[in-house]
Amino acid sequence: MLALQGDTREHLAALREAGADAVTVRRRSELDGVDGLVIPGGESTTMSHLLREFGLLEPLRALLREGLPAYGSCAGMILLSSEIVDAGVPGREALPLGGIDMTVRRNAFGRQVDSFEEDVAFDGLDGTVHAVFIRAPWVERIGEGVEVLAEAAGHPVAVRQGRVVATAFHPEITGDRRVHHLFVSSL
Repeated sequence: MLALQGDTREHLAALREAGADAVTVRRRSELDGVDGLVIPGGESTTMSHLLREFGLLEPLRALLREGLPAYGSCAGMILLSSEIVDAGVPGREALPLGGIDMTVRRNAFGRQVDSFEEDVAFDGLDGTVHAVFIRAPWVERIGEGVEVLAEAAGHPVAVRQGRVVATAFHPEITGDRRVHHLFVSSL
């Protein structure tokens, strides 16, 4: 669990309920030996700044290129992308890690007051997933080999490429652990 900023406590609980031995990662040395990494929701520009400050940006990019399984929700989806639209102010922008070949638009659904909840069909899971969108991104382009798992408002909001999964919404705050089980089962 990348624990630099964001809703780490909720993800840690969800991962443990899904059967993972979840630990926090804040330093480069803590990345060594993890079987997978969750990048939580939060603020993507702040997380990018902290990834640089703590020397995690390039090592994390390298681990993702080498096949490290990862799951990102909301800001985590933004960071796992290969390209970000409206990345923020130059010098303080959100930085893509390149885990999934996709273009993501930050805050695509609007501002904080535009946050909403919706049940979405999610490929590979029985029934719908109750999705909580908070200043959420959406996917504007997917590359070859990227699988769309869920859509909202005509845009992909859950995707997978290999063993990297990303959602624009926050399943960790709903009590539904199926997305976390999906990720843990890929480890």
